Amino acid sequence: MGLAKPVENYTQSEAASLAQQLRDQLADYSQAYYTQDAPLVEDHVYDELYRDLEQLEAAFPVIVTNDSPTQKVGGQVLPGFTKVTHEIPMLSMGDVFSEAELAAFDQRLRKNTATEIEYNVELKIDGLAIDLIYEEGRFVRGATRGNGTIGEDITQNLKTIKAIPQKLTRPVSIEVRGECYMPKAAFADLNQKREAEGQEPFANPRNAAAGSLRQLDAKVAAARQLSAFIYTIVTFDDVQATTQSEALHVLAELGFNVNPTSVVCQNMAEVQAFIEQYQGTRNDLAYGIDGVVLKVNDLALQRQLGNTVKVPRWEIAYKFPPEEAETVVREIEWTVGRTGVVTPTAVMDPVQLAGTTVSRASLHNADMLRDKDVRLLDTVLLHKAGDIIPEISQVVLDKRPSDSQVYAVPTTCPSCGHDLVHLDEEVALRCINPMCPAQMKEQLTHFASRNAMNIDGLGPRIITQLLAKELIHDVADLYRLTADDLAQLDKFKEKSINNLLNAIDASRQNSLERLLFGLGIRHVGAKAARLLAEHFQTLAALMASDQETIITVDTIGTIIADSLVTYFADSQVQTLMAELEAVGVNLTYTGVTKAQAATSDSYFNGKTVVLTGKLEQYTRGELKQLLEDNGAKVTGSVSKKTDALIAGQDAGSKLEKAQSLAIPVINEAGLDNYLAQ
Repeated sequence: MGLAKPVENYTQSEAASLAQQLRDQLADYSQAYYTQDAPLVEDHVYDELYRDLEQLEAAFPVIVTNDSPTQKVGGQVLPGFTKVTHEIPMLSMGDVFSEAELAAFDQRLRKNTATEIEYNVELKIDGLAIDLIYEEGRFVRGATRGNGTIGEDITQNLKTIKAIPQKLTRPVSIEVRGECYMPKAAFADLNQKREAEGQEPFANPRNAAAGSLRQLDAKVAAARQLSAFIYTIVTFDDVQATTQSEALHVLAELGFNVNPTSVVCQNMAEVQAFIEQYQGTRNDLAYGIDGVVLKVNDLALQRQLGNTVKVPRWEIAYKFPPEEAETVVREIEWTVGRTGVVTPTAVMDPVQLAGTTVSRASLHNADMLRDKDVRLLDTVLLHKAGDIIPEISQVVLDKRPSDSQVYAVPTTCPSCGHDLVHLDEEVALRCINPMCPAQMKEQLTHFASRNAMNIDGLGPRIITQLLAKELIHDVADLYRLTADDLAQLDKFKEKSINNLLNAIDASRQNSLERLLFGLGIRHVGAKAARLLAEHFQTLAALMASDQETIITVDTIGTIIADSLVTYFADSQVQTLMAELEAVGVNLTYTGVTKAQAATSDSYFNGKTVVLTGKLEQYTRGELKQLLEDNGAKVTGSVSKKTDALIAGQDAGSKLEKAQSLAIPVINEAGLDNYLAQ
């Protein structure tokens, strides 16, 4: 990229026309990046276009418009969030991309000040800027940057992050700012789960963190393993610091998580040494960085230098150059995951990238494959998303073979040949054949698990042997196993054989909701399975129901209903259900109905109960169901509406809160007495 000719060779008319094209393009990219948390291009592509626009506007100031990206900070405030006004605006930082530009920044500051300058140099964390307010040492409000003046109130989501203290070590009133980020390991784990669920993966940890914080349900943010570094004190009323390095020390003393890598540099040689150190070791960090930040260390000098309309004059971000490698796609492999999601993977000529040899990169789903238009024998640019996951950023079209053909996405499962489905709300192709060999080990493991059919002793090691010896091909075959069959397994003697056969036989009598959950139907978790089983009473009634009928069940929506209708419409599924009935598996609901629970004379009937700590006699799922059978409502957090807390070993904050609210606490030893009443 870059301007087609030197900026001084443009006429004003040409510059105005090109600048508007760049503004429109950057606006689209900015909308996707800041508001939708789904970037359309790599950061360096956006940066280069932005710099082109800056050059044009600097050469022709008359063409600058109020809505130009160069005049704005951040993105929009999303609907659904309470708006927060930043009394002191949250500005962006200026960026430079070379040693020469960094030196020019330093020279400009030294020229405009009559004092020596030292810098506090910090890593540029790849996350989402946040603003936190504490009153007398207690966290009261947290917000996003938004457009710099108005942000989004995300207090409840930020309260779920362990790195953000709820109470400071001193009762100071203070406003601080920092960066919320997703650790690399959490990012990789989240994308793996999203792909298994047929969802679009996040492009990088920054967008994953932003997407997690901008959730209306705080439980989503709590599950995403977010963290944060705090690096700025906005108000100094209750704290003493004269430099940025001292401010970081104060923040750490107050209990904030402060990045430990920052250093004070007296000259650009020291700054350059810091840059070289972390540019070479960035892949070893547990979190993503995309550069370093130079801040004038003297806070009084910071205030003297002030800000432009968009950026502070006393700080600058040096952005690391993109680390990409060029290679050739030789093959596209399709693999079937545990949940039936079929994923394409590009197999390429091996290249060195970010310290490792890379020859494979996930293309995630058929939509992404089509959007990037990756074809066999294409030359592609490869980078690592979040410095961890190999990903194709773009095809080098100039090097595409002249006889290249659009890659044909498969319509049948590469493992079993069954037709693939594309559910309405998913980006993934999925094989829903319950007898697909590629899915069978994981399906059987889930089917036998404690919260499903609860077949004690049937774990992954045994299932692997049963499949390898072709003793089973689907879940119905479990109920046809004999002692002679099990005797073929390694280290499986008479006692183990009898125990497993008894566990399998006992599972035949399970209530319908356990079978529904055990089948691993998309979106049907344990709670939904029980609601469905209780409502329809029999598997036959559920299988005969259409989407409109299913969504009449309380809390069951169109996504679950669509998944059920699609699943039970499949001929292979219908065959499996008939086989399960033939081998004597119970297909009816035998649990307690809501009406029965409502008339229970149990101590727990009508009470709101919370569980905490480690339980010895029950799993959480077992006790939750037992309490609900006795008419209780089991919730996840303690409040004034909580009637009882059941506390196991190592109970923590929930126990403390229950005691402070004088809520009855029941230990596991006394639980049986209450259940017997």
